[in-house]
Amino acid sequence: MIRIEICAGSITSALAAQQGGAYRIELCDNLKDGGTTPSYGMLLLARKNLRIKLYPIIRPRGGDFLYSDLEFEAMKADVEQCWNLNCDGVVFGMLKADGEIDIERCLELKAITGNMGCTFHRAFDRCKNPFKALEEIIDMGFERILTSGMENTAVKGASMLKKLNEQANGRIIIMPGAGIRSENLQELIKQTGATEYHSTAKSKIQSKMLFQKIKTGTFEEEFFTEETDVEIVRRLVEIANFNSN
Repeated sequence: MIRIEICAGSITSALAAQQGGAYRIELCDNLKDGGTTPSYGMLLLARKNLRIKLYPIIRPRGGDFLYSDLEFEAMKADVEQCWNLNCDGVVFGMLKADGEIDIERCLELKAITGNMGCTFHRAFDRCKNPFKALEEIIDMGFERILTSGMENTAVKGASMLKKLNEQANGRIIIMPGAGIRSENLQELIKQTGATEYHSTAKSKIQSKMLFQKIKTGTFEEEFFTEETDVEIVRRLVEIANFNSN
């Protein structure tokens, strides 16, 4: 089966993804920063309202993936919170200053995930040696790696994604993400051979505010939001189902 994971930046987006037939939700806050750990309220409502798999991201801030001791403590507390709320899994990744995978801290975090699944996120795309990192992440027992093939988009990284998928050889799931839409999913399936794909499937939503007098910020930031679109999700799922064995 080819499956679609939706990266949802709100409860509204998560529910739209579920309605559209997504297999799993990666729940994030602050998608413009690449995604950070959602609040307790978001997690609580998501778990209450979602029937599909829920994997919150564990990332205390945007920016790089080299974390301070205090940030790491926050990450551990967030994993425990996800476990207490019966989330199906968590999404995280950590690097050392030299670009190597921070195996010690990843294992420490993974040790408190209990029976939750673990996805290694796009910190992978910032590592020094992806082929070495792949073996290390397999050895640590992660379920999958979310990656754009070391490029800005999965389309640009398709050849690397294919190599990683071939090296993985069924030992871990290579899940392409970044810029995946219904217009390119078919070709990515053909080029990479991957069985899971990650997309925000979002469209722009205009604010319902009637009073829009601008004094600070920009109109784009304040009076438009981006939410997962049910119809975009449905198209992705249809393509995935068509290509499933």
